[in-house]
Amino acid sequence: MQDQIIQAAQAYAENGEEYQQAFTAVMAANTSEAAAGLRQIGAGIGAGLAPLGAGMGIGRIGGSTAESIARQPEAAAEIRGASIIFAALIEGVALFAVVVALLTMIL
Repeated sequence: MQDQIIQAAQAYAENGEEYQQAFTAVMAANTSEAAAGLRQIGAGIGAGLAPLGAGMGIGRIGGSTAESIARQPEAAAEIRGASIIFAALIEGVALFAVVVALLTMIL
């Protein structure tokens, strides 16, 4: 990056206006590189937080299911079925979030 700035400054040292245009172009390119780096960092954080949140949510569903079945054993089948559906929905959303985050890193 610094080499590009130095080369642009040397190449356009004779004319101040051309130097300013070259410097602006180089800085714009460097800014877009920094933005791409920040995008990848954000995608990595998102790809890590999505499974963490899903795991916490599924854990809470499991705990609530066990507590509900302990309080009302005759409704165990209905409670278990509903909790499996909720866990599957959370897992699907987490998978979607990870895929979006990884696509953001790649593209």
